[in-house]
Amino acid sequence: MKKTTLLNSDISYLLATLGHTDEITICDAGLPIPDSVSRIDLALTHGVPSFIDTVRVILSESQIEGVVIAKEFAEISPELYQALMTELDAEQVRCNKTFNIQHLTHEQFKQRTHDSKAVIRTGECTPYANVIFQAGVVF
Repeated sequence: MKKTTLLNSDISYLLATLGHTDEITICDAGLPIPDSVSRIDLALTHGVPSFIDTVRVILSESQIEGVVIAKEFAEISPELYQALMTELDAEQVRCNKTFNIQHLTHEQFKQRTHDSKAVIRTGECTPYANVIFQAGVVF
């Protein structure tokens, strides 16, 4: 059995096969997922698993260098947006790297998901609780 936090085999495989600059999306229960992109559906019921818990696990298992967020996230759901920013700040300190954080409109964000290797759907029901992570390198 795996010793680290992540037990989901689909996500474990996804993270192990990411190359530098590849992108993955973590989304709420309502974000449309392009047919052309791999879907990893974790949603069980409203709020389970949560967006922020999923983000924490992904950050614990992968190195990122870029973040894409919809501008509306900060405006409409400021508490969860701030929780995400707190996690990202802590991760930057842990890995001693600075992430490029880009804010797009929600429409632009949805278009950007077409470039993701996969979309991980959570049970989160907070509006605009979506993020795209761009893979970095550990060296």
